[in-house]
Amino acid sequence: MNPLLELKNVGYTAQGRDILNIPNLLIKQKEIIGIMGPNGAGKSTLLKVLSLLDAPSTGSIYFKEKEIDVLHLSIDMRRKFAIALQQSLLLNTTVFQNVAIGLKLRKLPKKRIKEEVQHWLEMFKIEHLAKKHAYYLSGGEAQRVNLARAMALKPEVLFLDEPFSALDFPTKVQLLKELKEILHSTETTTVFVSHDLLEIKFLTDRLAILMNGEVRQIGNTSEVIEFPNETTAGFIGEWNSFIK
Repeated sequence: MNPLLELKNVGYTAQGRDILNIPNLLIKQKEIIGIMGPNGAGKSTLLKVLSLLDAPSTGSIYFKEKEIDVLHLSIDMRRKFAIALQQSLLLNTTVFQNVAIGLKLRKLPKKRIKEEVQHWLEMFKIEHLAKKHAYYLSGGEAQRVNLARAMALKPEVLFLDEPFSALDFPTKVQLLKELKEILHSTETTTVFVSHDLLEIKFLTDRLAILMNGEVRQIGNTSEVIEFPNETTAGFIGEWNSFIK
């Protein structure tokens, strides 16, 4: 599987404190990779660096084996990525307009926008909510709109920062099932940050365990969970005991 996104010798420092130290991290095309670790491990910072929302203090980021100029990002480069956060951050307007906003900013023809929005509303089973105001949505509905808005941009890499953490269990399970089908059918490369091992086990192909800003273990998700190394055993073991 070809490399799509790669960090080399990346460090991130804030307020005199080292947050990240990543000698190498490779994201493969079409994979869904999970990032997990204890609170304060640097997960959200890593996601911001990978998604180009924040520039690393040191090191380089590569996309399709070409180094990205993180200080002079082109619009075309930014448009390759989309992100969905824990908070849906919907606009004060209808569901349709929320999903359409990114396409409008890209100045797509109105007919094309309508077709794309309708398609993604149907994919996330919220076409009946098209005219509903975002203020009146449930948490699960809002997150579906959030994900539809991101996927409508057809990103080469989708970044998910704990988008299910505020949802009740039945809603979370149903949305995870649907999202997994969508990501596999579209072959969208996805980076998924979560604190929930059940979400990670269900959705991801590979798993990176981040501790104190460093990737301490990475590999096939099931193998990392079943065979943690000495460094990650305590963290993974607590989760396995909780699940059992």
